Amino acid sequence: MAQGTVQVTHTGTSRWRRRTGEYASLAAALEAAADGDVLTVAPGTYRENLVVQRAVTLRGPEGSPGSVRIAPVDGVPLTVRASAVVQDLHVEGQDAAAPALLVEEGAPELSDVRIVTRSAAGIEVRGGARPTVRRCTVDNPAGIGIAVLDGGGGVFEECEVVSAGQSGVAVRGGAHPRLERCRVHHTSGAGLTATGENSALEAVGCEVYEVRGSGVQITGRATAHLTDCDVHRTTADGVTLDTDAVLTLADCRIHDIPENAVDLRSRSVLTLTRTTVRQFGRNGLSVWDPGTRVDANQCEIFDSTGDYPAVWVSDGATAVLDSCRVHDVPDALFVLDRGSRADVVDSDISQVRNTAVSVSDGATAQLDDCRIRDAATGAWFRDHGSGGTLNGCTLDGMQTGVIVTKGADPTIERCTVDSPAEAGFYVSAGGRGSFLNCRVTGSGGYGFHVIDGCRTTLKKCRTERCARGGYEFADGGPDAAGTGPVVEDCSSDESGGFKPPAARETVVQTVSQSPGLLGAIPGQRSTEQEPLLAATQPEKPTRTSKAVLGELDALVGLDSVKREVRALTDMIEVGRRRQQAGLKAASVKRHLVFTGSPGTGKTTVARLYGEILASLGVLEKGHLVEVSRVDLVGEHIGSTAIRTQEAFDKARGGVLFIDEAYALSPEDSGRDFGKEAIDTLVKLMEDHRDAVVVIVAGYTAEMERFLSVNPGVASRFSRTITFSDYNPEELLRIVEQQAEEHEYRLAPGASEALLKYFTAIPKGPAFGNGRTARQTFEAMVERHASRVAQFEEPSTDDLTLLYAEDLPDSP
Repeated sequence: MAQGTVQVTHTGTSRWRRRTGEYASLAAALEAAADGDVLTVAPGTYRENLVVQRAVTLRGPEGSPGSVRIAPVDGVPLTVRASAVVQDLHVEGQDAAAPALLVEEGAPELSDVRIVTRSAAGIEVRGGARPTVRRCTVDNPAGIGIAVLDGGGGVFEECEVVSAGQSGVAVRGGAHPRLERCRVHHTSGAGLTATGENSALEAVGCEVYEVRGSGVQITGRATAHLTDCDVHRTTADGVTLDTDAVLTLADCRIHDIPENAVDLRSRSVLTLTRTTVRQFGRNGLSVWDPGTRVDANQCEIFDSTGDYPAVWVSDGATAVLDSCRVHDVPDALFVLDRGSRADVVDSDISQVRNTAVSVSDGATAQLDDCRIRDAATGAWFRDHGSGGTLNGCTLDGMQTGVIVTKGADPTIERCTVDSPAEAGFYVSAGGRGSFLNCRVTGSGGYGFHVIDGCRTTLKKCRTERCARGGYEFADGGPDAAGTGPVVEDCSSDESGGFKPPAARETVVQTVSQSPGLLGAIPGQRSTEQEPLLAATQPEKPTRTSKAVLGELDALVGLDSVKREVRALTDMIEVGRRRQQAGLKAASVKRHLVFTGSPGTGKTTVARLYGEILASLGVLEKGHLVEVSRVDLVGEHIGSTAIRTQEAFDKARGGVLFIDEAYALSPEDSGRDFGKEAIDTLVKLMEDHRDAVVVIVAGYTAEMERFLSVNPGVASRFSRTITFSDYNPEELLRIVEQQAEEHEYRLAPGASEALLKYFTAIPKGPAFGNGRTARQTFEAMVERHASRVAQFEEPSTDDLTLLYAEDLPDSP
């Protein structure tokens, strides 16, 4: 058979009708062929745009793979519109607006076809086409490797995308292909993508790697199911889900990912079964937004290469881990924000450098029958509204088993903490919590350590072999004047059970020396997540002092505070200008004392103050580092100085804000290590007077006592700024601001009802000022949602107006 000719074997219903013909071009051969005919193409290059419209077999010669090149100058080199068989061809395309191989109709079989092209797509399947594609390769550095569009489908077996200028495999428009034992690599976009409602992708035994982007990206209501697949060596996230995407991963392996191994948000749903996630630079699982959910069963997440939590759940998302293992990570599980929830059942968390489970900003976590080993902190419930349950869990090899601070209120039942270095359970800074049938054995410090008169409940708890004592209640003992912990039917192997209050050594810190406990938790993220140990530190101030003072002025109330900050700012600014003019400038001490009740804006003003000083060139960065006693005071001699030095270094170039500073110097200090923190701080403020601005804050009376008993501290601060409680009118303005920010409006009569509500609300120690106003607004939004959800077709007013009836019941 001569080169450049096509031999066509014509077939018929009877053997005698079989005949063979030769044609000078492929187009002529295809025109002459009928269904069932076999076209054998001689080696050579064919500059033709072929269209296969009959159920023929089109193949190259046996034993000469790649010898037949279909390479037209432009357009689509090969179009298939029938249930044909195409094999052993080499297809080349040059048209950036067209695919190299287009399958439009039928159920053709394509095998051993190599596509080397610079086209819009290497293989494109669309419409009703359902091809079976076997052992084909696509090399397309200019476009998509394989595109399945507009309802197309088919099966791809043992195929390989060796390069792609965009996505390796793209599915959209309701298409639904299946990939079996395929490889996708060296793509400039995502490895596998599916987008759009009714679009679906199924992959079995596939591998995605060396991808400049996400390995797998499912968006816009698309679904995907991956079984026994490997995703690794990407430059972005391993797997990304967004906007109502649904993905199932079974027996998959995701590893060597520099960003998040799996990131999902916007109501996406992920199910993982027997899947491993390892060697990731940010989060192993990153779960965001209300309605977003991940269910993991028998999975393993381990070997982090970065400084981020292995599992991050925020902004109202939900994560469920059942029979999973999380180990060798900086932090294991962080749950943040109101509405966020994590349920962990029968799982192992171990080898955690900092905190195994952290719950903050109103989030909830429930752990049942879990085992936590070798972590600095087992579980930390950090602040008001944060809670959940630990039920039947064991914690072994901790620095501290469970920490409860700042109004958090979890329930801990039937849990055992074995051999903690510092304390089994530690409660401070207004933390609450109920501890039922819990046990601490072999503690290097206390078993249960409750300070600051926290209203904690202990029932039927037991301690054994605790070096410093089974129970310690500093600053208020059990049932003292209605405050402090409530203790019922608890026991200890110590003779005498509890120490009498008069003999107790007072407040002793029980958290570990690890950086993870010193640093604040990461802030809420928009698209980027900052490292756990880094404060928010802009390299340069991005706003002028005038702009920052404008934000200060926009705060509700705080008139006297604003005057004080402006006066201080003016002094610093004029001193700077006098120096520039060659004149002497008055020395201005920049360290401040903030006094007042919680929720009056002390932290916010401290942040703005730092930013103002940075804009004036007084501070290098102006960032804020917030700490409290729990971050500064250690339980062992020498550890407090180290922690205080670490906090000071972290604030270098910015503001060190010490909340509830009076706790460093309790009235009956005894052998308390808080004095060591104060002495260290005073020396650092003297040695590095221009490097850090220190602000100490707390209740007015307590801070007056604190300064009076520590003249060394008092001499370092230039002035005291008092933050008054908000009056009802100011609380109403805060609610109005919140409503405007979240696109709600107050209906007629709602403002008056709010004024009455804020006037009647008790102003005792539990009153939260601005925090109370924000919580009131959130409660109104919840009640509004419950009411409007019953409407079949709510109007815009229905969706935005808040009525007096939406107010919570008066306390």
